[in-house]
Amino acid sequence: MKQVVKGIIAVLIGLLASRGHAEGFRAGAATANITPALGGDIIGGFRPIPSTNIHDQLHVRCLVLDDGDKKLAIVICDLLGIHHGISTSARAQIQERLGIPPEAVLISATHTHSATSALGNRFDLNQSLNDYQKFVASRIADAVQCAHNQLRPAEFAFGTVDIPEHVFNRRWFLRPGTMPPNPFGGIDQVKMNPGAGNANLVEPAGPIDPIVSVLVVREPNQGPLIGLHATYSLHYVGGVASGGDVSADYYGMFSEYVARLLSPEPTDPPFVAMLANGTSGDINNINFRTPRGRQAPYEQMRVVAHDVAEKVAALVASLKFRGDITLDSRYRELEIGYRRPSEAELAWAKETLAKPVDDPKKLDLSVVYAERTLGMAEGPERLPVALQVLRIGDVLIGTMPNEVFCEIGIEFRDRVAPSPAYMISLAHGYLGYLPTPRHHELGGYETWLGTNRLEKTASVKMLDALVEMAKELQTASAAK
Repeated sequence: MKQVVKGIIAVLIGLLASRGHAEGFRAGAATANITPALGGDIIGGFRPIPSTNIHDQLHVRCLVLDDGDKKLAIVICDLLGIHHGISTSARAQIQERLGIPPEAVLISATHTHSATSALGNRFDLNQSLNDYQKFVASRIADAVQCAHNQLRPAEFAFGTVDIPEHVFNRRWFLRPGTMPPNPFGGIDQVKMNPGAGNANLVEPAGPIDPIVSVLVVREPNQGPLIGLHATYSLHYVGGVASGGDVSADYYGMFSEYVARLLSPEPTDPPFVAMLANGTSGDINNINFRTPRGRQAPYEQMRVVAHDVAEKVAALVASLKFRGDITLDSRYRELEIGYRRPSEAELAWAKETLAKPVDDPKKLDLSVVYAERTLGMAEGPERLPVALQVLRIGDVLIGTMPNEVFCEIGIEFRDRVAPSPAYMISLAHGYLGYLPTPRHHELGGYETWLGTNRLEKTASVKMLDALVEMAKELQTASAAK
């Protein structure tokens, strides 16, 4: 009798699976509001300041894809970064509610510098979440559940468009003898943000990545658009009215404007557009050779957001959609060394903090980095770093929990060719800047102890692992 029951169960499972495959590719998209109460710390600068005004709402935006066998969820949060625990909690809730495994859920932050902190102690991966972090995690799960509720037959398209005019490498070589000392009293070879129009500029220390990668899903037979996911390697734009303003920066403006361009008539369910942060750890929106004039608050955000949205909308109009899409994913946590201060660095930090402060209200970077240096001494020797690769059709998306230098994203794309590919930064946590070993030798803000927290060869180890994961997906796809 037991064998008969087992046989019936096996048949039912087979029927359900075949039904799923018969339904083909499906997609759904949704948003959730994560705007916090006023008063929380905005941490875009060297010192936190309380939020005092909400210029525009912060959101979670997400896309859920289903090929009848596997499901993926791609989530973007309007935050500077997220604690790893937010990702862990949200993915656990998503698995419990919807059965989507944690390795198939990508959660990243845009890196707006005008959002209340959701970081906490970002290097204590097991830290208990505070109330706002718990709220964000639950809203991520809510958004994914709502997108899952909206799953419907879909077609998929992917394309890229070059938009170089808004991205500039912010690390510069200067004329000999003109480099200012760093907070530790040394002299770097390059300077971050050397000042627009600086007469001592020589050349940037690295490239830019002008490519905007765009995923689009729509209902079949030229039906309504469902969702759009774009990625651009631009750090953020900034230019808020006051330091206490809460804003999603140009990421939110892009999402709203491209939705109006591509779906001028409201649809039910609504079309959801979103923009992720690519590999922009050394890239910003400042043309150092040709400075722009003074602008009104939010003006430059809007200029960039609308121009990128218009170019993306034009790209979408030219794309070819297909419905025979399969999905897959890989997720690993790679052990990476945590930078620890030397005895000399600790002695410098203690000596610096022991000196009397002339003006407590004036920002002293030496004091800031002395405090950070002592804090680094309390960190772990090693920590697990979340790496993930998604495959959508033949498109590969790699992620790291860092502000990744753009040449790392370019190398990832080159090493997994001929598959179309790109990277997203600040996924599943926030572990500081990720320069290459060459940039560590050059020095500069992104390499300073306290700004940079992972071992100097971290980018090599992490990229090698990410490429290995991508190739596993390529091999598995080719074997089907």
